[in-house]
Amino acid sequence: MAEQTAGSENAQPQRQVALQKIYVRDASIEVPDGPRVFTEEYKPEVNVDLNTRIETLSRETHQVIVTVTVTAKQGERTAYIVEVQQAGVFQIEGFDDDAERGHVLGAYCPSVLFPYVRESVGDMVVRAGFPHFLLQPVNFDLLYAQHQQNQTGAPTDAGNATH
Repeated sequence: MAEQTAGSENAQPQRQVALQKIYVRDASIEVPDGPRVFTEEYKPEVNVDLNTRIETLSRETHQVIVTVTVTAKQGERTAYIVEVQQAGVFQIEGFDDDAERGHVLGAYCPSVLFPYVRESVGDMVVRAGFPHFLLQPVNFDLLYAQHQQNQTGAPTDAGNATH
């Protein structure tokens, strides 16, 4: 029994990432040129902006927010603007290295939230009377790595992700 106790004292803390809560923090849709936009052939130019934000609630608890803004334009007219902030509260334990903790919060957690924000955006576009819009998959590991390069001043062509 003494050997087991001595061995467990030297063991590293168990790493764990647990999703405590997931929710839509904010969502909006605008159809500024309705109903005129519905009288024309629908061939929009679509722009997607993606951002992430991390709020520390305690040493182990963090809120991660993925914000997606989709803007569809018909020529000079805006067909619709959809913005969704999908949030999750994550319990992060056993990641004592700041770089590892940062990667979990900046890449892994947004990856967990992304399917939810994708569904919300798609539903809102359809409810506004437009054909279904499907957000393409996002490589949050790559975005996080680009963000880290930007922070160190290394040249990169990173997207709109912020942390």
